[in-house]
Amino acid sequence: MSAADSQTKFGTATGNESSPERRDELEIFLIAVEESGDRLGGALMRALKQRASVPLRFTGVGGREMTAAGLASLLPIEDFSIIGFAAIPRRLPRILTHMYKTVRAVLARRPHALVIIDSPGYTLRVAQWVHRLDPSIPIVDYVSPSVWAWRSGRARSMSRYIDHVLALLPFEPGVHRELGGPPCSYVGHPLIEEVAKLRPNGVEVMRRRAEPPIIIAMPGSRSGEIEKLAGVFGETLGLVQQRVGPIDVVVPTVPHLQAKVTLAAQSWPVRPRIVVEQAEKQEAMRMARAALAKSGTTTLELAIAGIPMVAAYKASQLEAAVIRRLVQVPSYILANLVIGQNIVPELMQEDCTPEKLADALVPLIGDTSVRRRQIEAFSWLDSIMEIGSRAPAARAADIVLGSVRRTEKPLR
Repeated sequence: MSAADSQTKFGTATGNESSPERRDELEIFLIAVEESGDRLGGALMRALKQRASVPLRFTGVGGREMTAAGLASLLPIEDFSIIGFAAIPRRLPRILTHMYKTVRAVLARRPHALVIIDSPGYTLRVAQWVHRLDPSIPIVDYVSPSVWAWRSGRARSMSRYIDHVLALLPFEPGVHRELGGPPCSYVGHPLIEEVAKLRPNGVEVMRRRAEPPIIIAMPGSRSGEIEKLAGVFGETLGLVQQRVGPIDVVVPTVPHLQAKVTLAAQSWPVRPRIVVEQAEKQEAMRMARAALAKSGTTTLELAIAGIPMVAAYKASQLEAAVIRRLVQVPSYILANLVIGQNIVPELMQEDCTPEKLADALVPLIGDTSVRRRQIEAFSWLDSIMEIGSRAPAARAADIVLGSVRRTEKPLR
């Protein structure tokens, strides 16, 4: 499709897509279509307002956090929630319609900068169209796609239309350099700002050492993950209790999955405490002796909290085959990747059995060399992730402000 055809396809500015603006005002267009991206966007917007020397106008797509920070979202973020491959064909026409509308809005506004936040399947496509049709708009990508794990060629293609990538993980700038990606800066993971809520005070340290030991079990944040892992986790904890004596199990979950987790845990030989509030989850982390968790971001959160853990995952045979074919990383555990060593044991697929999980978890409950090795490795995260330095949102805001187009926008 030619640029002229594209202009016809996406249209031109309409009266309700533009409004008068002040000459000294910077307009930032932000796009986040998932809750995690919305949280990042809200924090970024607040930091931008604090650090900008001129008034700011925010336009774009976001959810509750970004709305609270001053964004009037063009589209409902709920429309982008797609769970499972089967739902994609049914929702695709609406998603494409939203994509066209988003591109039209960016072209109509001609913001001083466009910030796309995570969700690369959607946001990178929007960015490609915007750059093709108006290359004068600087584009910042907040959250690097996992080019270090799969689709590494995406990094080089991004360099043609992304001006800067804001990375959450410290090793990502080096990966983009090696792969020929766009300029990339480590700004920090949002978990950095939760450190005080994750690490114990003196009284809580004593509880970590006291009996019965608190064990955190985290079988996942999606319905399918709970279906595959809850039973295995329950049997594992039963075996652990047989070997070490009474244990106090805490299962953090989210409100919409509470009923499902509660039902699954009814058959566990160890009756857990199920918590749904973030404060309750963090309180449990501050006092937990060890954890059994699904692989993912949770492992980094537990590592920052200093909790020795075993990570597990079980997918369908097809999903496992696809993952093994496409994903090229030395570990599936985010904590291991950040630390640079396979410190956390990961038991996947056929190895994800109650017996093997219990064998790995029991040594983490006592004062063993295996437990001490994990705790020592987790202590390196303060240096690796620059914990205690400037907030990630503030770093991100400075780069966004440094990327804005300095030429004056034409008044409409």
